[in-house]
Amino acid sequence: MRKLPTDHYPPRRIDDATNASFHLADVTMFWAAESGGVKRYLRAKHDFLRSTQWRHTLVVPGTADDATNEIAVVPGVPLPLSHGYRIPLRTGPAMRALCALSPDLIEAGDPYRLSWAAVHAGAQLQVPVAAFYHSDLPAFFRRLGGPPAELAAAAYARKLYPHFDTVFVPSRYIAQKVADLGVQRIELQPLGVDTRLFHPARRSLRWREQLDLPRDARVLLYVGRYAPEKNLHVLCDAVDKLDDGSVLVTIGSGPTPPRGKHVRALAYEGDTQHLAAAMASADAFVHAGDQETFGLVALEAMASGVPVVTCAAGGLSELVNERVGYAVPRCRADDFAQALQALRQRDPVALAHAARRHAMQYDWQAILPQLLQRYRALLGRQTSAAAETLPQPARERVRASRGR
Repeated sequence: MRKLPTDHYPPRRIDDATNASFHLADVTMFWAAESGGVKRYLRAKHDFLRSTQWRHTLVVPGTADDATNEIAVVPGVPLPLSHGYRIPLRTGPAMRALCALSPDLIEAGDPYRLSWAAVHAGAQLQVPVAAFYHSDLPAFFRRLGGPPAELAAAAYARKLYPHFDTVFVPSRYIAQKVADLGVQRIELQPLGVDTRLFHPARRSLRWREQLDLPRDARVLLYVGRYAPEKNLHVLCDAVDKLDDGSVLVTIGSGPTPPRGKHVRALAYEGDTQHLAAAMASADAFVHAGDQETFGLVALEAMASGVPVVTCAAGGLSELVNERVGYAVPRCRADDFAQALQALRQRDPVALAHAARRHAMQYDWQAILPQLLQRYRALLGRQTSAAAETLPQPARERVRASRGR
């Protein structure tokens, strides 16, 4: 088994210009009207970079109407049942868009055509290219097509990710998976949360009244995709077993919305202010997904002063502990029901304070400077225009480009 990355940052070069102006281009297909964590990460980074000398451009699939000075769009066909995602069928348009932007650094946020576009553009421009491993590709394809599809996806990932100068991973769980694929240049980089937006002060009785919920109802909240891998049936069964006046309120979209006599399934909420109010107005946040790469939505709940009950699996196992709620050992309705019953016996004020303190460690204002330090380390290795001063993968890309 390969050695996992540590929390230490890469060494900085003396000639690393901390305050220099650089241009970062992010490219991903995980960008749509009803996008989740990846879009929130990119928006948070974009807003943060506005206060620096960095320039930031997004390259995403879309239509001409989606283009702005800071968003370059490339063609992509609508992905069925995805609520707005588009998938590019060719690498050429995105590669040309990236080359036209001429960034100093490229980050790829999905493992499909746009990642290859980033690799090829990096070769043409002779600039570093990073990847952010937001989704567990082999696990995703295992759900779609079983073990054969998982093996094929793993083989594909082994071919793709060694081309990058570094691969950012949001949790140790994913770091191990990526290391097992044979990828060596891995850096642990957690995601963050806007603790000013997600705040206990946003708790609202009006939100409960609008849902016509009894004043004494115990509200259990889930926010995320309505998809099989989220195991929403476990949450529905758990609240049925409780039968104590608890109501499961879910906010999201997807092919498998939850159903049950104690369930209120709401549509995707695109207004972040409204979403933050919903988070703060719940009594507990629940999540039965067992393959989350990080668990950003649980972090947002904790920032809102809400205790959480999740599966002790995936990235969630690294975020949730007994100070802030429970991480149940098995993703079963009985385990969730028992944990939710135990949660009622604890001091809600102490839980709220503990959850908030825990989330504060992941405030974007603390996380994003770490990420910029990693970017500068990549750029610091490229202090000469000569290809031989580039990181090893970049040198290989340049040679391959010259050979075409």
